[in-house]
Amino acid sequence: MLALVPRDLDGVDGSAPAPTNEDLLQRVARGDRAAFAALYDATASRVFGLVKRLLRDHAQSEEVTQEVFLEIWQTAARYDPTKGGAMAWMLTMTHRRAVDRVRASQASRDRDVRIGIRDHAPAFDSVVENVEVRIESERVKEAMMRLTELQRQAVQLAYFGGFSHREVSAMLRVPVGTVKTRLRDGMIRLRDELGVAS
Repeated sequence: MLALVPRDLDGVDGSAPAPTNEDLLQRVARGDRAAFAALYDATASRVFGLVKRLLRDHAQSEEVTQEVFLEIWQTAARYDPTKGGAMAWMLTMTHRRAVDRVRASQASRDRDVRIGIRDHAPAFDSVVENVEVRIESERVKEAMMRLTELQRQAVQLAYFGGFSHREVSAMLRVPVGTVKTRLRDGMIRLRDELGVAS
């Protein structure tokens, strides 16, 4: 992981309040290396934690975390504080990077499997199973489209994105209680749409 040490940053020596992540990100956008070091120190554990939860591989998690912070350094000027907090912006970027890595790894594994079995005809049962999974996946997609936009956002972030209620709350800029209500209502509606007994 990156090893950065903050230098001459307001708030470090106690003379002024510690800068917020938003303040640090704005300084990073102006090329302030000390602000970047402080931002890294303040947020690296959360970024790494999210990546590790999605990838489960320590070495790949470290690599993706470094990629995320490189992207933060390069794109900090794109951060818009009116659209959400700095941590939410960074965690969204982190999630996207981690998911990209998962997809790339899966594509590589799928390619290896295809090469390994290309001369082997699949058994009839596996074809039936694949069709059933595909049909079920389509049913879930259709049911998701029947949720309200607010419910769909919460369900996608929490259940498909792997974010905690608190993280979803920060990303959507609503109270945690509101997130829980949207998730509960969304899941009830999904159960009804899919005909699943509660």
